Parts: sequence; C-alpha cells; structure tokens
Amino acid sequence: MKQDSTRNISYTVDCEDYVHVVKFNPFDSGDSCSLIAYGGNNYVVVGTCRFQEEDAEVEGMQYKTLRTFHHGIRVDAIAWSPETRLDAIPPQIRFCTAASDRKLRLFTSDLQDKNEFKTFDGHSDYINDLVFAPNEGQEIASVSDDHTCRVWDLEGNEKAHFVLRSPGMSVCWHPEEAFKLMVAEKNGTIRFYDLVTQQAILSLECEQIPLMSADWCLKNTLKIGAVAGNDWLIWDITRSSYPQDKRPVHVDRARLFRWSRVNENLFATTGYPGKTTTQLLVHHLGHPQPILTGTAAVGSGLTWHRTLPLCAVGGDHKIFFWVTEM
Repeated sequence: MKQDSTRNISYTVDCEDYVHVVKFNPFDSGDSCSLIAYGGNNYVVVGTCRFQEEDAEVEGMQYKTLRTFHHGIRVDAIAWSPETRLDAIPPQIRFCTAASDRKLRLFTSDLQDKNEFKTFDGHSDYINDLVFAPNEGQEIASVSDDHTCRVWDLEGNEKAHFVLRSPGMSVCWHPEEAFKLMVAEKNGTIRFYDLVTQQAILSLECEQIPLMSADWCLKNTLKIGAVAGNDWLIWDITRSSYPQDKRPVHVDRARLFRWSRVNENLFATTGYPGKTTTQLLVHHLGHPQPILTGTAAVGSGLTWHRTLPLCAVGGDHKIFFWVTEM
C-alpha cells in the first residue's frame, strides 16, 4: 500500500496472480469504503479501498480483501450490480463475470454462508463486455465476438437479442437513460438501441478501425468517447454522428477508454498490453497534452473510482492506482 514515486504510481496492491480485469463498484454500496473486484486466471477477489484523498485518517491507501470467489477459468470482464449493499444485514455482494469459455456467471454472496452462482449460456464466441441495468439491476447486457448484444434477466433468460455487423466491443447503460443501450462495434460504429421497441435509434461513426473500446459519459449523457486505431475520439451526439474531437495518443494502438465518474472533461486511455509495459494516459479536454502518463508492467483493465479522480489498472500480481487532478 505504499506510494511509488518512480513511475508516478500513487498506490499499489499486491495480488496472488496476474490481474486480467479490475473494476471499482460504480454504485453507492452504503459504505464509506469503495468496493473493488479483480479477476485472475481462476478466481475473483472482492475487496474494499479507502484513500487518503477522501479520509484524512488514512495514510496513503487502506486495502482489505472481503472474499475470494473461485471461478475455475480466466476472468475477462466484471460488472457490478447496483443491488450490492454493504450496509444491509446481512450484506449483499452481487457481480457478474464473463469468462474465456463464453459463459456469464452471476455471483451473489452475503460474505458469510450464502455464496451462489448461476451460469448463463448463449454466446457462441468470446464475450468482450457486460453491464448491469443501472437503476434496478434486474437485467444484464453483454456483447460478444459472435456479432450479438444480448440482454438477460437474473435467471439467465434472454430478454433481448440484437444482431451486430461486427464484434461487439463495449456495452453501456446510463442511469439517466435506462431504456437505451449503447453498443460499440469493432467496425467503428456505435449504436443506441431502444429497449422498449428493440430498435436501433441512433448511430455514430468513427471512420477508422478497429474500435476497441467506448464509454458513455456519466456526467453528460450527450458525450460519448472511444478509442480506435491509435486515437481517442469524442462525440457530442446532438451535433453530429462523426467525432467532434480526436487525437492520436498511443503509437502501438489504443486499447481502452473510460470516462471519469466525477468530471465530464476527464478520461483515461490505455495502450495495447505490450511485451513489457502498458501506457496509461489521463486526458482533460481543456488541455492539449495528457495531464498524466503512467506505465504499468503488462497492464490490463481500466477503472475509475466512483467519487475521486483516481483510476486503477491491473497488472502482473499487482493493481496500480493513479491519482490525478480534476
């Protein structure tokens, strides 16, 4: 939990395995600590974090593992449910994973005796992203290399099925737009689907490929960001279906794009996991250059804290945390 000044990493947490994916809980769980989940080769660990940036009594960072869930296979993506509560009696932890066997697994635990998981079958290829319905948490959407986006209930029944024109890379569900789903495809198209009529209602174009990751800004529903090729791209969906702003940032291709949850002008991108290091860049739309450059040993995953300008990336037996300016 020490501060690391050599590569401007703010904090690190040691892990027992390579971390393929890391995800802060984006929802309020009723506790002063932040929940974080990370996935390795055959398990998911759920823990809590507290940072000195939010609590003067904390020196640096406090991390505590709550529970390790056996997964049996490599974890590729994690989504938190808004039904997760640490202030309930007993507490409830609920999250869903995507794994390399093309299945979704829904985990529910009270951190004591009750530990259940259900497996959802249906995708015929690699699952790239998944997300819970943000308000009630009664549905899960997932996108796959099988050219589909599917919406499931918590029993694993398929409630909706959208046929895509290329692999689905990202899926987003905005709490202020609960009847719309945003799906980003590898061919550079981002579509919004109306979940009531199950029709596409709007599309955006990158005009470059491959689109690897896209995100819907929490603080401004009109802003969409993505990375495609070496560039980041930003849309204002009221202005045009083409990006208003784009910039080349990663020479070795960009991999992930994530908006900060506290500032609509702040976002992070990562480069492709290389042979030795991965570059993390934090950008502010008011600045021509990245405001933070970080390096992690073969990093993967990218996630922002719910209330702080702080992001995390997984790596080899470690999670790295960077604190930036607002």
